[in-house]
Amino acid sequence: MTRLEIREAAETRPDPVQRRGRGLGWMSLGLGVAQLVAPNAVRRISGVDDSPTSRVVVPLVGARELVHAAGLLTSRRKGAWAWTRVLGDAMDLTALGVAIAHRGGRRRRRLLGVTGAIVGITVVDVLTAVQATRRKGNAMELTATTTIRKSAPEVYTFWRALENLPTFMAHLEEVRTTGGRTSHWTAGAPFGKNVEWDAEIVDETSGEKIAWRSTGDADVPNSGTVRFVPAPDGESTEVHVALTYDIPGGTVGKAVAKYFGEEPHQQLDDDLRRLKQVLETGEVVRSDGAPWGKRARKEFPQRPAQPLSDEELAKGADA
Repeated sequence: MTRLEIREAAETRPDPVQRRGRGLGWMSLGLGVAQLVAPNAVRRISGVDDSPTSRVVVPLVGARELVHAAGLLTSRRKGAWAWTRVLGDAMDLTALGVAIAHRGGRRRRRLLGVTGAIVGITVVDVLTAVQATRRKGNAMELTATTTIRKSAPEVYTFWRALENLPTFMAHLEEVRTTGGRTSHWTAGAPFGKNVEWDAEIVDETSGEKIAWRSTGDADVPNSGTVRFVPAPDGESTEVHVALTYDIPGGTVGKAVAKYFGEEPHQQLDDDLRRLKQVLETGEVVRSDGAPWGKRARKEFPQRPAQPLSDEELAKGADA
């Protein structure tokens, strides 16, 4: 699998806000089509009168809904398009309020019912817009590949025991399994702090693929996919990894981005290099200045990646 394919797989990861945004897009599409194709039926069901004004307004609102649908279904900027729906909801509620004030009887009851439905939709629109806006930041997408002299089932089994991840992923402090497909992650952050999040496995094929994403209100929303592909030599495994971090905006986001360094792709390459060393030799060569997870320090011996001193060389020669 190429890096482009891995990146595309990461971009299509499941996401609650994105899914809800698409759902709102389909809702806008349905409303827009109905208001354009059958405006008379829409006016009758909703309790709107048959005045010249309403005959113009209903199709215009339908066209507006189609614009919302196009944006929500095709753009990844769900927040911006959700806010346009909120604005449209406010316009609709204002118009309905005026209509209710001048209507009575059965038509008033229908208008009140429609108003209640729109209030409910508005709540969902506002929730989606706020969540998408809060999560808006700098998406950091990383891909890396390595080849390990172990079979795909062996590498998969090691990775699937998620507690092993901190042994080679430098920024992770701990990954604790909380269920069959759920886990709790702790990572080092700037200024001696930690960031934590819950995660779930969203797609898995034994011996071949694991895909996961953070859940809930994660400090740093993220997702990842790792694929284990048998190498051409029939003995080794190609490990293809794609990670995406949604770095928040503001001072915290800048600090987190700085923590990941100017070359985050190199850091992921280094993580996979350590994975290769752990699986092939049982130990890790590291530089003294590299960040390192607490769990890894406890469980795996480490050999500093530095040249031998003259004294050590002399001892070696004497031996």
